[in-house]
Amino acid sequence: MNISYKNILHFAQSSPEKFLTSGKHHRCKGRNKKGIITVRHRGGGHKRLYRQIDFRRKEKDIYGKIVTIEYDPNRNAHISLICYKNGKKSYILSPRGIIIGDTILSGPKASILIGNALPLTNIPVGTTIHNIETTQGKGGQVARAAGTIAKLIAKEGQSAVLKLPSGELRLIPYNCSATVGQVGNIRSNNKIFSKAGSKRWIGKRSEVRGIVMNAVDHPHGGGEGKSPIGRKTPITPWGHCTLGKKTRKMVRYSDTFILRRQTKLE
Repeated sequence: MNISYKNILHFAQSSPEKFLTSGKHHRCKGRNKKGIITVRHRGGGHKRLYRQIDFRRKEKDIYGKIVTIEYDPNRNAHISLICYKNGKKSYILSPRGIIIGDTILSGPKASILIGNALPLTNIPVGTTIHNIETTQGKGGQVARAAGTIAKLIAKEGQSAVLKLPSGELRLIPYNCSATVGQVGNIRSNNKIFSKAGSKRWIGKRSEVRGIVMNAVDHPHGGGEGKSPIGRKTPITPWGHCTLGKKTRKMVRYSDTFILRRQTKLE
C-alpha cells in the first residue's frame, strides 16, 4: 500500500511509547533560583512529556522498521518510532520522504538510503545529511531542526568538509556518523498563530516594543507621542548594541575547524 507523505500523520498513534518518555519537571519559566526573571518572554505552556530520542543510533547493523511518525512538543521536527528485529524500540528524527513501513539501518555497512546512519568515511561526496556528530560516539548535534540539511563537500585527511545549513564550511572528524537525507516537517516555519493564546500554549509570553515603554524601563522609551528611539542604532534593555552586532567570542576552541564563516540563509 502506497502512503503519501501528506497523510502519514493520520497513521501515527495518539500517545507516545510509554517507556521511551519521561517527565519534564524542571520548567523555570525564565527565572533563576531567587525567582528573578533572567530570560524574558517565557512562561506558562502546556505540560509536556519528554521523548527520549536516539541521536547516537545505538542499534548497529540491525534492521529497523518505521512504525509511526509522531508529533514531538519538545522540537519542531517530527519523530519516528523504530522497531528493530531484536525487539527493541527507539525514537529517531523523522527524515523527509520516509513513510511508515520503510526499513532503516545504522552502521558502516548501511547503504546510502534515506534514514540510514553511517560514518562520514563511508558517505560519498555530495550527499545530503543531517543529525551529524561532532565527536565520535557523542550523538548527533548538528542539523537537527525541522527542514535542516547539510552537505558533504570534500574529504581531507582525517576530516570531512561539511556545508552546514547556515552556509558555514566546517571540518568534522571523518569517523563521526551522520544520517542520510533531510529532516522532515519542512513547513514548520510556515505555521500561523491565529491568536495570542496559541503562543501561550507553547510557553511564550507576549513581547512589548521598547519604544512604547517608559524611559525607566527601556533606553528606547520615553518621549511624547510616536517619537523615535533617539539613538543612532537600536540597543537592548541593558544598553548593548543589537540588530547586526556580532556576539560570538573572538577566540573559541572551534575556530580551527571553521573554513568559512556563516552566511545569510538562502
